[in-house]
Amino acid sequence: MSALAREARPLALAEALDALRAPDATERYSPLTGERALVIDLGGASRASDAELAAAAAVLVTLPAPTIALAAGELAPAEALVARRCDVCVRERAELAPVLAGIDAAPLAAAALAQLLRASEGASIEAGLVQESLVYSMLQAGPEFAAWCARRGPPRLRPPPKGPAVLAVREGDRLHVTLARPEKRNAFSSAMRDGLVEALRVAACDAAIREIVLEGQGPAFCSGGDLDEFGTLPDPATAHLVRTTRSAARLLAATGARVHARVHGACVGAGVELPAFAGRVTARADASFWLPELSLGLVPGAGGTVSLPRRIGRQRTAWLALSGQAIDARTALAWGLVDALDEAR
Repeated sequence: MSALAREARPLALAEALDALRAPDATERYSPLTGERALVIDLGGASRASDAELAAAAAVLVTLPAPTIALAAGELAPAEALVARRCDVCVRERAELAPVLAGIDAAPLAAAALAQLLRASEGASIEAGLVQESLVYSMLQAGPEFAAWCARRGPPRLRPPPKGPAVLAVREGDRLHVTLARPEKRNAFSSAMRDGLVEALRVAACDAAIREIVLEGQGPAFCSGGDLDEFGTLPDPATAHLVRTTRSAARLLAATGARVHARVHGACVGAGVELPAFAGRVTARADASFWLPELSLGLVPGAGGTVSLPRRIGRQRTAWLALSGQAIDARTALAWGLVDALDEAR
């Protein structure tokens, strides 16, 4: 358990209201100058007026630090507004520990994630993708990503590819697109991005393709970004333009109504973020989903801060990213991250 998880004390609502009224609230709740997180216990009785609660809710979205509501039962409408404005909402104190541990491990990235999800809520897909890439690029120049790169050491020399990273086969009005790096558990490399973009461009230009089936070879649908490539672009500004110039996320969003993503095994990072753009996602029972980017000092960078909130909401997206916890296929179904379980495969 991290120090923050051990030491963080949820504030009763009255205490939180006092803290949020203070003119230095953004200083007090910032990883640079104060607390790394604000946890508000909404379980007790409150004498606050609706106007006071609405004012507090408005301040919550200005705090640099992530905010967490602890709400075990039914809330009055004004208190529910406070809970909704928080970045994460949990029902039990035990659920706080992984979130606080994630924040403690990468407080700068955690704050940037919270601010990004707030800012992109209600934005267009294109605006959200640009915002995500800008934040991701900024964090690539930050100390937490640098520390991860130092722990990892120099990128390993990669063996030559055994074949195309993506296979695209058309059968009538259906286009089968397969991630084809099973020896790397379909780690999302630049070659895989390029192959996926090429296949999706074809579909975007051809209305006669009525269905795009997206699958992965081997034991995992996609194990996330290829870590051997992380930090290899010359600078974060160039990396931002690469992401926004050649974007699989943008094309998946554009063709999403025709896309059926069939996922299995590990669905990590990009392996969660990209299928979430699909109009239909079916998961094998062995599928598991998690977002590990915060442990690298980053935020999701394959479109996840845009695609996941549209499926599961901002708060559950924040919980996944901040906690780094995996959820199984049945939980993903209950949340709406997938649309059906494929028991036949």
